[in-house]
Amino acid sequence: MTTAFDPIELGGKRLANRIAMAPMTRSRAYGPGASATEAMATYYAQRAGAGLIISEGVQPSVVGQGYPDTPGLHSAEQVAAWRQVTDAVHREGGVIFAQLMHTGRIGHPDLLPDGLVPVGPSPVAAAGQVFTHEGMKDFVTPAELTEAEIARTVDDFARAARNAVEAGFDGVELHGANGYLPHQFLSTNANLRTDGWGGSVAGRIRFTVEVARAVTDAIGAHRVGLRISPAVPFNDIVEDGHRDTYRALVAAIEPLGLAYLHVLEGPDRELTLELRKLFGGVLVLNPQTGQTPTGPGELALIEDGTADVLSFGGLFLANPDLPARLASGGPFNEPDRATFYGGDERGYTDYPALAG
Repeated sequence: MTTAFDPIELGGKRLANRIAMAPMTRSRAYGPGASATEAMATYYAQRAGAGLIISEGVQPSVVGQGYPDTPGLHSAEQVAAWRQVTDAVHREGGVIFAQLMHTGRIGHPDLLPDGLVPVGPSPVAAAGQVFTHEGMKDFVTPAELTEAEIARTVDDFARAARNAVEAGFDGVELHGANGYLPHQFLSTNANLRTDGWGGSVAGRIRFTVEVARAVTDAIGAHRVGLRISPAVPFNDIVEDGHRDTYRALVAAIEPLGLAYLHVLEGPDRELTLELRKLFGGVLVLNPQTGQTPTGPGELALIEDGTADVLSFGGLFLANPDLPARLASGGPFNEPDRATFYGGDERGYTDYPALAG
């Protein structure tokens, strides 16, 4: 019987176990130009016992930033700063992928320089607010991306992926979940386009597929994962007919040969199992656990074949040596809810307060 503590091959890397650290925004990029710091290197190195670390969301461009003090991978300064993080993780024997996260309409002009505004597939504001250095502010109506701007955004992802490899990351995860830009294109309420980038399932999946194709061309499919969150409404996302959308998306990316598909599970376990059959690579699962963090009870999902790798969010913040604690049955420190800014602590709505 396969267990979470058995090794697994992923993209040419041998992971020591099947326990992944989920990507979690920490807003600690206090280095020059939104760059990584020594404290971030310590944070990730402490968690290098994970089979796979997926970094916090990293913006691929200036306009892709949606939260304060989040890091980028679009400048030489940022690439150099990330090297201290990847070197620290590798010294501890870990494997780390950078999550490339363009927040799209989720953000605020106060977080962007030079008069920039958030962008999206359509000029439709998300309901809700975002944290800025001046406090909570309503989401604004995004600027609708032109076809030329969409092409540049796809190129931004590819360039950031090349920067990630230069910075020493073992690969990248494309953030297609949680209401950020690719998910906005997939949705039926944020994407109202009637051109080739919307208006049908084929149109709505096109942006995510094109980003995945460009990034695999840039760094190789063995270095690329994709995260999705079917039927998860975070950040004001509606996905009418979500099963058809995600069947089509996975069928379209399957020929690319991505290293893994990371499913942040919503209410539809049946779809998770269907996507597992459709996808030929490694399936990483952040399972649906309600309002509690993914914990030891979910290890059975490896044993019964539901997933190949499990990702843990909040529990990894409270327990840097989480794989060892899971192997020994605990004890576990409880995640401090004060370090989270609302919502579910599995790793997709756990945006922390700046002091977290």
